Amino acid sequence: MYMWDKCMKTPTFAVIMPLFNKAPYVRKAIESVVAQTRGDWELWVVDDGSTDGSADVVVAFNDPRIHLHRQANAGVGTARNKGVALSGKGASSEAAFRSPTTEAPYLCFLDADDWWEPTFLEDMASLIDRHPDAGIYGTGYTIVSEHNHKTRVASIGVPEGFTEGEINYCQVYARNLCMPLWTGAVCVPRAVFDEQGGFPEDVRIGEDFLLWIHIALKHQVVLLNKPLSNYNQDVDIASRGTHHLHHPQHNMLWHLGDLEPLEKNHPDYKTLVDALRTHGLQSYLLDHRYWQAAQKELDKVDWNRQSSATRRYFRQPRWIQRLHITFKTLCSKCKQELCHFIR
Repeated sequence: MYMWDKCMKTPTFAVIMPLFNKAPYVRKAIESVVAQTRGDWELWVVDDGSTDGSADVVVAFNDPRIHLHRQANAGVGTARNKGVALSGKGASSEAAFRSPTTEAPYLCFLDADDWWEPTFLEDMASLIDRHPDAGIYGTGYTIVSEHNHKTRVASIGVPEGFTEGEINYCQVYARNLCMPLWTGAVCVPRAVFDEQGGFPEDVRIGEDFLLWIHIALKHQVVLLNKPLSNYNQDVDIASRGTHHLHHPQHNMLWHLGDLEPLEKNHPDYKTLVDALRTHGLQSYLLDHRYWQAAQKELDKVDWNRQSSATRRYFRQPRWIQRLHITFKTLCSKCKQELCHFIR
């Protein structure tokens, strides 16, 4: 086991944790960082205006590597960017006199309701050693619903038998639209993060995808196909950003304009972005507030390359599409209510 020297002044990993009203979960998340077999890390928790005592849970940890910053609610992208900035400038008495050469060179992100396996950082460090030139690193992850008694390894679209190495991010993601890079299972060199300007702060859904895709189109993406992080599905559905119909200005699908030129000469990217459009814009197309904005984005899709089932769905009358979405939403709500009942 890697033993952390408390005299060590240069952590290898800065772990960034945004926190907003996750009091029932954040202890487990932090404990999973403390339990890492590799100890050259610092954890920067950014309390983004919590009102449920979440920050008090953080304060209870007696570890000099754990830092807490409180701010008014500003959104997850802003909170993560603030954590990265603090990890570079230093926010505690011990870190206040850092020079740029003593910043942790690698950034990891863990939400306050998820958790790592004990060897996440150790295996990540070994992966970096074997592939030092990548722009982003990822591992496999497990999707967990303890109250629903379901646990499964995320079926990202890597070939059968793939263990580790460089992946074509767009191809892998487009295969089944299961994220090959999930925020709780990635590591980004600080220099690459700074190059891209961090997470977009005005986006509420897909802010992580926007950063990952910009990195992936410029740098190597290296994946260790080993589940080392846990994606918690038991959080109340009301607090999940993916279950809200956000205004288009807050959805990543309306923030891909700078990449539109690639749709003409980058077939892998075109395949991915069209799949995300046809999958992610269905509900918007049926909402009277947003259907015109959704249709404008769907007009960019190359329908000749879509499956017959996808083309058939979008050719249906709106009332049938609406019935389909309503049924899916009802099933999701029933599943959530069942989880509450079991709980």
